[in-house]
Amino acid sequence: MISQHQSQQQTQKILPQQIQLLNLFQYNSQELLLHLRQEMEQNPYLEEVAEHKEEGPCDKYDLQAEAEYKDWDEYAYNDVPDYKQEYANYFNESDMPERPLAAPADFREEAKRQLDLLNLTDRQTAIGNYLIDCLEDTGLLEKDLDTLADDFSFSQFLTTPEEIESILGFIHTLEPVGIGARSIGESWLLQLRSRTHKNLMVRKAIDLLENYYEDFKNRRFEKLMDKLELVEVEFRELISFLSKMPMRPVANDVHSLSPKNNIVPDVEILRNGDDYTIIVCGIHSEQFRLSDTLQESMDQTKDKAALQYLRSKMQSANWLLYAVKQRNESIMKITKAILQMQRAYFEEGDINLLQPMVLKHIADKVGLDISTISRLTSNKYAQTPFGTIHLKELFTEGIENKEGEVISNRVIRHALEEVIEREDKRNPYTDQQLVGILLNRGYKVARRTVAKYRDLLHIPVAQVRAIWA
Repeated sequence: MISQHQSQQQTQKILPQQIQLLNLFQYNSQELLLHLRQEMEQNPYLEEVAEHKEEGPCDKYDLQAEAEYKDWDEYAYNDVPDYKQEYANYFNESDMPERPLAAPADFREEAKRQLDLLNLTDRQTAIGNYLIDCLEDTGLLEKDLDTLADDFSFSQFLTTPEEIESILGFIHTLEPVGIGARSIGESWLLQLRSRTHKNLMVRKAIDLLENYYEDFKNRRFEKLMDKLELVEVEFRELISFLSKMPMRPVANDVHSLSPKNNIVPDVEILRNGDDYTIIVCGIHSEQFRLSDTLQESMDQTKDKAALQYLRSKMQSANWLLYAVKQRNESIMKITKAILQMQRAYFEEGDINLLQPMVLKHIADKVGLDISTISRLTSNKYAQTPFGTIHLKELFTEGIENKEGEVISNRVIRHALEEVIEREDKRNPYTDQQLVGILLNRGYKVARRTVAKYRDLLHIPVAQVRAIWA
């Protein structure tokens, strides 16, 4: 029988304007300016406020008027002696012009050109270009798939971690070999698989990286020798073979020549004694306005379709200016809350004074959602008295030391990096020895935590570091 049932349930829907607002939150100053100028091309109501400045005497000089005044005889007449022109063809050694350097190609742009040659759909290409832009300067991909899928879904169109992983497979086929790898082991594996001729050593290395990489990272060498059916001498040869492979898909010398984008801070933190002043840099809603001309024409328009179009564009422009203002106000609130929690760090600029702080701490202080805090701090930089810092890097989890105090895990990573830099490279510390050294410094961490932080810092195991020495 057909019957009707009435039920009550709560559902949560996100409006298109909310998605646009979240996208706006994710932009840094330069991206926001580009977005607003693109909107200006589509929305006649939105216009940029021109900065008026007084022109100097040279600015007022009319070159066109001079060109119109001159006739052919004046252009043709030349009283410069021939010998002076001939002499001008030669330079003294001290006056030799500098030879311009060829602009090196960024590996990301080269990877995008290679991606265009593959037979991909527009959707796949869009995701692939986004993943290439997310690569670190080393060529590795450090963000996890869930984060990438979430960020891409908000910025362009909905996707899933599974789709991201499938597109990542195409990027792994590009040059340089190993680009897009999520770890050093995966980078090595991609390099080995690309070899045409695979001898016994290469096959054993592939077997190790495919099936026993966790054992290799955790230095379970005796188990590895049994699983790979190798004696100690053969196993040492295998480790030596792996250590000679490049750790990074993009070499350091190539990276040093690649063009570097100048960081434009989104926030400036100024200190005057014990007081701090926070300035949100970049784009403000006052830099854009509604067109006065169009507002006058709308009052005179009698065509209903045209009037509806103008009203929708006016509402869109108004909302966009409101969103920019809300973005800047939210960044100001977040920066104030961060400054309150990290006061000691901002006073000295010492990373060891960084306190544990997660997104929820700031979300509770400013009354915003955790995802909103994440977007407003991602890709945002702050200019401070001790340099430019990435706001997102200030968020770290805490670990309890032997005195019972909770300290930032970034402090421990910094201490670990410091210890490894000062070690005897011919006899480097094992992970277990590093645990003891950190414990003497007051940091109580497990060996697998040390191994995890070492991987995050792209530092190989002790046996590999000894071979490199």
